[in-house]
Amino acid sequence: MEYSMRYIGQITGGKWLQLASDDSIGQLLLDSRRLIFPATSLFFALKGPRRDGSQFVGELYKRGVRNFVVEGGKSSMKIEDLPDANILVVPDALAALQHLVAVHRSKFSLPVIGITGSNGKTIVKEWLNQLLQANYHIVRSPKSYNSQTGVPLSVWQMEPGHELAIFEAGISKRGEMERLEPIIRPTIGIFTNIGEAHSEGFDSRAEKAAEKLKLFDHAETLIFCGDQPHTVEAIAHWRHQSIKLFSWGHSQLDNVCIRSTETHDGWTTIGVSHEQLDLTFSVPFTDHASIENAMHCLSVLLLLKQPAEQIAARMQELSPIAMRLELKNGINHCSIINDSYSADLNSLTFALDFLAAQQQHARRTVILSDFLESGREESSLYATIAQALAWTKVDRLIGIGPRIGAHAAAFAERYTGETAFYPTVEAFRHDLAALHFREETILIKGARVFEFEEIDRLLTEQIHQTVMEVNLNAMAQNLRQYRQLLEPATRVMCMVKAYGYGSGSFEIANLLQFHGVDYLGVAYADEGVVLRKAGIRVPIMIMNTENSSFDSLVEYNLQPVIYSSSLMHSFDRWLKKEGIPAFPVHLELETGMNRLGFPPDEIDDLLKALPTAAFKVVSVFSHFAASEEQQQDPFTNRQGKLYLETADRIRQALGYPFLRHLANSAGIVRHPALQLDMVRLGIGLYGVDSANSHRLDLQEVSTLKTTIAQIKHLREGDTIGYGRKGLAANGTVIATVRIGYADGYARGLGNGAGKMWINGRLAPTIGIISMDMTMIDITGIPDVREGSEVVVFGKELSVSQLATWGQTIPYEILTGISQRVRRIYFEE
Repeated sequence: MEYSMRYIGQITGGKWLQLASDDSIGQLLLDSRRLIFPATSLFFALKGPRRDGSQFVGELYKRGVRNFVVEGGKSSMKIEDLPDANILVVPDALAALQHLVAVHRSKFSLPVIGITGSNGKTIVKEWLNQLLQANYHIVRSPKSYNSQTGVPLSVWQMEPGHELAIFEAGISKRGEMERLEPIIRPTIGIFTNIGEAHSEGFDSRAEKAAEKLKLFDHAETLIFCGDQPHTVEAIAHWRHQSIKLFSWGHSQLDNVCIRSTETHDGWTTIGVSHEQLDLTFSVPFTDHASIENAMHCLSVLLLLKQPAEQIAARMQELSPIAMRLELKNGINHCSIINDSYSADLNSLTFALDFLAAQQQHARRTVILSDFLESGREESSLYATIAQALAWTKVDRLIGIGPRIGAHAAAFAERYTGETAFYPTVEAFRHDLAALHFREETILIKGARVFEFEEIDRLLTEQIHQTVMEVNLNAMAQNLRQYRQLLEPATRVMCMVKAYGYGSGSFEIANLLQFHGVDYLGVAYADEGVVLRKAGIRVPIMIMNTENSSFDSLVEYNLQPVIYSSSLMHSFDRWLKKEGIPAFPVHLELETGMNRLGFPPDEIDDLLKALPTAAFKVVSVFSHFAASEEQQQDPFTNRQGKLYLETADRIRQALGYPFLRHLANSAGIVRHPALQLDMVRLGIGLYGVDSANSHRLDLQEVSTLKTTIAQIKHLREGDTIGYGRKGLAANGTVIATVRIGYADGYARGLGNGAGKMWINGRLAPTIGIISMDMTMIDITGIPDVREGSEVVVFGKELSVSQLATWGQTIPYEILTGISQRVRRIYFEE
């Protein structure tokens, strides 16, 4: 559906700063970096703690956007530079967005399922889609879009052709659900549970439950678990007399009563009673959370009067939800983006945006399935997809499915890239060699029913089963956590040296560039060259400058650190010989770290040389030696004083300003007065709080996983590994896992010093660590098989804990992970 700008003005009650034409709006845009449809997009200039969306209006206007909602007050916009723009001024841009979408929602009378709770919202939503997509034309939240901005973007997708809607809502403080309720306005509610997640904004669990339950103030039916005392108590306090309560649990009073539960070989068989029906069904899961999510889904199916035999058949076909977009290495030097999670316009927009951010290859290919859930007329749908591919400069489209192939003419009309269409995945596989995938970035985007996992397997480089998963969402969250501690004018340099602390180089740099960091820092020029070749445009500082790298510095526009008089004179002579003026450099001062930098007794000579140098100083910095340690604060303060005094002398000698930076990750938290003009964010970006401040909600970015190669049942006295250092007791069971010291799992973690996480338990190492293999003691751990996944470090087992066991620091663990370990980058 589209709305005219005049109508949107009436709905929001805004005032026109300028109305050039009554354009039709089909897309809502909140992030200037995610532009796909400029002609039909309406940009809401939201204000955040550090950025005002109105500062991006000029840039978006140049890129073709003509419709804007901005907040009143001071703005940097120059109306004379936007002659064709429609600019609507409102008191609160977020409130205007939410009200507009609430009006859009009010135009539909279809059943709407609203889901909230502490855990399981996205899984329940996706499983309901799996279970009901054959019966209904469904619109649902893309991925986990459940926030104050995510919910409006989700509900905006509703089209006249939809027959059922499923939306999730999450809140983190009081008052938020009252704003989301009229946007979703569910007819059926699901309250998954009430736990400790996102409790910071509430005084108690009861208050959080009461706030979440406001989503169902106008619902007809509420589904919940009758076995959860906190949930039952919260609903009893909240209950609206007009709502029908529908509970499931083990009590005869529940609407769905669980009679029996049996677990066997990774499956759970559940017997339930509902009204006059006795039903037995199986699901391919055994964990408590999955069973709880499945029961919520079953309750919806029973409420919608789905046939019992159909319910049983579909419940056993439930599959794990891969709620993430992955980037990994592919065959023939390709990069693969796997987003075979859903096929809808909203998620396609984000996937294409992610594709556009990848600069490592000049050529881009998109493999796309039929779109089954748009609610739009097909010719219009595929025409819109063609426009999106053209706008993001996709070089080749490979369409799979009968519907997309039937609309090849729409692509021929609006999209100038190469095209190929196949009716099935099997037909594509048969033609794989003729498609010549080589040195390109490939986006795989398909509806679940097409089972694009086969395409992912065919195109992904098949190497070591030990993988490092890098959560790009977590890194972006960590960046936001540190930014909230900074003054608005303080710039951010992010350190991506040492292969991005083991997480990757250009993949991490791409993300940081997307999120607008001001500088990147690397150790050596060759690291900077790799980033430039991968399309990174952000200024890059080279911390360990070598005379042999001068040519590369200039050729790739890399900014060297000058840390000694000899290096300064060498680079100055080279620049003058090459006739290169005002080349940007950074000066490093020695203030107590005693590593690199101009010491105090060389400052006078530095000041004499600077006025005639061929380079331009863009920053002066130093390094804290112990900013994370409270007992070292007097020394840290002396460092800061010496640095500031010296930087001021350099400023007077140069006669022009430069950036001053001193604070690292711990310094940002513990020494806020020394933020200065820029900070250098390092290990904190990767989720390690070196300051131990508890002021930050950091998420560890990396998860190292491996698999079990073999399981052995040993007898008492059997020995394990080289040197026979491991000794078995009676009944000992060991697993050999595919990781060793050549992968970065240090030998010091052997003989029980280290542990790995498997099936909810810690399994200690046993014996000495081998080059490629490690043995762990899995005695007593249930459901472990050859091929089972083992977590070396990650959410369940922090890298900090592993470092403690190995008597080292997280830096060494992360940077020590071998290059042969495959990296997978994902956005959730």
